[in-house]
Amino acid sequence: MALRFTGWMAAAVVAGIALSSGAAHAAKCGSNAAGFPAWLQAFKTEALARGISSRTVHSALDRVSYDPRVIRLDRNQHSFKLSLDQFMARRAPPSYIKRARGMVHSNAGLLSRIEKRYGVPPEVLVAIWGMETGFGANSGHMETIRSLATLAYDCRRTEFFTNELYAALQIVQRGDMSPGEMRGAWAGELGQTQFLASKYLEFAVDFDGDGRRDLIHSRADVLASTANFLRGHGWRPGAGYEPGQPNYAIFAAWNRAKVYQQALALFASKIAQ
Repeated sequence: MALRFTGWMAAAVVAGIALSSGAAHAAKCGSNAAGFPAWLQAFKTEALARGISSRTVHSALDRVSYDPRVIRLDRNQHSFKLSLDQFMARRAPPSYIKRARGMVHSNAGLLSRIEKRYGVPPEVLVAIWGMETGFGANSGHMETIRSLATLAYDCRRTEFFTNELYAALQIVQRGDMSPGEMRGAWAGELGQTQFLASKYLEFAVDFDGDGRRDLIHSRADVLASTANFLRGHGWRPGAGYEPGQPNYAIFAAWNRAKVYQQALALFASKIAQ
């Protein structure tokens, strides 16, 4: 659902450049599959040098191939050019409001615990959950490692996606998910609220206590991690989130598109009514 290069993706570009300079220049980027095998081999060498284990490198990258579909999707992003009404119709239609209220009710205990710890109200978390993946129904089925490797090799945003590919390998290495489990949107977003790998590393929490940060299968981890992200970017418990109120500005950390921010505030407020 999160088919865009906005939000934290844009905010993290500078960090990505700083963290990925070695591998980004170890082999030439490209615009087709021809140079991908050489680039991938160079990336593997750099990953090993940077402390990624041989087991992780081989399990995640040995069977990776270039995915031209990812490049086509990257070049055709249009949803953030919509008006607010058009965006709401697509990402937060009236049917979602009823479903979202049901989700708040059926997850009341969990959402209350999350709000107590992070200060983010239930309607905001459920609104993000609904807008991103239809409450977990459409998290994506594309191979995350393959998508990130393709975008890291592509010349358009090599540095940024090289950093994200390293982050994905670290997720595998610390045991949160296997490469095969890592499936999501075309740009590498993972889980029911579509975390980039770098943000997964930074903000994902094990709220259900099973020893893993699982943003694909664990509803508790998904919603608590989303709250942790917002709190980590300055969310103020008890402050408002509608335009002009203190927490509205925090939505820009989640997604830089103005229409997304407006829709999120509107959707959350409708859920809370």
